[in-house]
Amino acid sequence: MKLIGLDVGSKTIGIAVSDAFGWTAQGLTTISWDENNIYSADDELKKIIKEHEIGKAIVGLPKNMNGTIGERGEASQRYARHIEEIHGIPTALWDERLSTIAAERVLLEADMSRKKRKKVIDKMAAVMILQGYLNQR
Repeated sequence: MKLIGLDVGSKTIGIAVSDAFGWTAQGLTTISWDENNIYSADDELKKIIKEHEIGKAIVGLPKNMNGTIGERGEASQRYARHIEEIHGIPTALWDERLSTIAAERVLLEADMSRKKRKKVIDKMAAVMILQGYLNQR
């Protein structure tokens, strides 16, 4: 069963998918969406779920550094419930603290320009979220 990793932001959703064995995460794309319209990414996400035969979604849960759930975390929890209801696949929330920072570090080490980093940072964060989940299993 393939899994999809999602880094849900207020304007974009970074997408990563696992291989069929659930060993590795690969960055796929970034979807633009409007957080105020929870349905705005559904068509694109539905195509990805079908094309890659996704069986489960791993949604990044941005906790505060003290472990509490803030506004962004609550938004991710809402989106996870939405995925289950609309797309009919189970979800798991994964603590994504520092995933964006780790993704940024990887891209900096690859000597990627700021402009290029901005285009792929959400996708890389989704990879970090999904790979963390896969490694823990």
